[in-house]
Amino acid sequence: MSEVKVFRVIGRITKPNLRTKFQKEVRAMKPEDAVEDVYKILGSKHKVKRFHIKVELVEEVKNPEEIKDPIVKDLTLGGE
Repeated sequence: MSEVKVFRVIGRITKPNLRTKFQKEVRAMKPEDAVEDVYKILGSKHKVKRFHIKVELVEEVKNPEEIKDPIVKDLTLGGE
């Protein structure tokens, strides 16, 4: 059985009126699922279409102490 991992997705948003870099940490089973979650998050919160998002790096965060997002860290460590 697979376990849930934490992935850090780094990339750029290039809209006509917005150019910025982003870094999101999400919990997912595979890197492809993590990218899909980032598309969903950025699309719903910032109204960014998929073709405006350029994913540059997807990396697994192996050490739970390196997780920066407090919600993801709390879910991963189990509320310690």
